[in-house]
Amino acid sequence: MAHPSEEPQFSALRGIFEAALARIDPYGMLRDHMRLRDDSLRVELEDGAWETELPRGRRVLVLGCGKASARMALAVEEIFGARPDLEWGGLVCTKYGHTEKLTRIEQLEAGHPVPDEAGVAAAARLAELARSAGPDDLVINLISGGGSALLPAPMTYFDAGREVRLTLEHKQAVTRALLACGADIREINCVRKHLSALKGGRFLRLLAPAESVSLILSDVVGDRLDTIASGITSPDASTYAQALAIVERHGIGPAIPRAALRALELGAAGAIDETPKPGDAAFSRATNLLIGTNRVALLAACAKARELGCNVAPLTCQLTGEAREAARFIAGIARDVRDSEMLVKRPACVILGGETVVTLTGGGKGGRNQEMALAFLAEMERDPLRGRGMAFLSASTDGSDGPTDAAGAYASPAVLERARAAGLSIADALAANDSYHFFEAVGGLYKTGPTRTNVCDLHMLLVE
Repeated sequence: MAHPSEEPQFSALRGIFEAALARIDPYGMLRDHMRLRDDSLRVELEDGAWETELPRGRRVLVLGCGKASARMALAVEEIFGARPDLEWGGLVCTKYGHTEKLTRIEQLEAGHPVPDEAGVAAAARLAELARSAGPDDLVINLISGGGSALLPAPMTYFDAGREVRLTLEHKQAVTRALLACGADIREINCVRKHLSALKGGRFLRLLAPAESVSLILSDVVGDRLDTIASGITSPDASTYAQALAIVERHGIGPAIPRAALRALELGAAGAIDETPKPGDAAFSRATNLLIGTNRVALLAACAKARELGCNVAPLTCQLTGEAREAARFIAGIARDVRDSEMLVKRPACVILGGETVVTLTGGGKGGRNQEMALAFLAEMERDPLRGRGMAFLSASTDGSDGPTDAAGAYASPAVLERARAAGLSIADALAANDSYHFFEAVGGLYKTGPTRTNVCDLHMLLVE
């Protein structure tokens, strides 16, 4: 039997995914949408435009964070290279291995998904630059997914007159507890922004009264600006009381350091200032523009699938919940399409986008997309036809699924047969949350390397 990577179905799915990546390349999007004229800067989007005057000598400060921020900065450097009369430069912080060849904008690397000391130092540098912005300056913020972890700025608060400084170790423990309990990205960011000196709009307070425009690549289902990178430039409608309720709902209070839990308790009691809310004066000269989303990627994937001769059914770009449950849902669709052409005629390509979660119960290695592919393979194993006619690829658009070097994984009858021949148990791998080593053994891992973009995940199903 052919190796999975040699299957025509895998080649087709890979081509569909790569077409989506090409459409959401942040460099290309900024080059397409940003226009620098003699005396103005304009950003043109499908649903509107933003423009500001750029007279000779006006200072432009470029700041950014996220997995795509260096790629975005590369486009800004090329665009502003045409205006030597302007004073411009800045700093972005991106994930290790996601840098670009920049000349005017400094770039720092830091840890993701668990923050590290490099991120603390980068956050301090960005905060210092933000404070330096004056009322006549223009600040361009380049924001993408990953910004929450890449800019850890633990807050300082007072408890009964005593100063308490949260540490990186506190923030790391909180992040690990939230990831392990299956909290979704909105819940994670709600808690993190209420333990941060920068998140939840607090970064924008440092920029005021400078004019600012934030160019944002969404990695959040629903594209809420207050959730992407924990909303560092957006008003925050969430509260300390809600953050505390999330901790209590997931039962992770014992796993969170006492100093962090105490901050949430004090904030819920009104003893710590809230994050800036809608209507705060800090936002009077600030504009947030969404330049790339999962929906854009999904539509590009659909176009490529049609080009390959498939009948296409784009189901949703808001898939959430447990990865295993999502896999069962998609496998049910696969059987319906194969057995009765329900939903769409064969040859069919069903495409979904979003971001699922995994509640960890084992000590294995993997990510939500690999887990989804493994759970889909389990459904194929239970299928009387053992998945005949089906092929499935689940992958993260940032090229990094969980703490691994794989973007996701591929499931097909060939993968299932290799697992059987190798004596591997799908059930055991799921119980251990060890999807990475399972797919490594059967050749089902999908590796792209760093894509330098990030708009959640894509799940692509082919039915012959």
